[in-house]
Amino acid sequence: MVRILPTLLVLALTVWCLVSIVQAPQGSVRNLPKWAWILLVLFFPLAGGIAYVLAGRPVGQLPPAARRPRQAPRGPDDDEDFLRGL
Repeated sequence: MVRILPTLLVLALTVWCLVSIVQAPQGSVRNLPKWAWILLVLFFPLAGGIAYVLAGRPVGQLPPAARRPRQAPRGPDDDEDFLRGL
């Protein structure tokens, strides 16, 4: 099993990279065109996959909830609507 694990990890990285490249919009993949990234990942699975993760992946945008600072939970005593309903 220990001998198979590196092969499975490289295979998983290759499949993940290929799916990510194919699903990415045409202009969002960085530094190379999509077809070049696909060839790089197919011909050099480990090096191509690492290169894609570091240099080719589209820049993700955070959802609005992730950009807002989290507010501390408020107790029922601080909620005026709750107190009015009592």
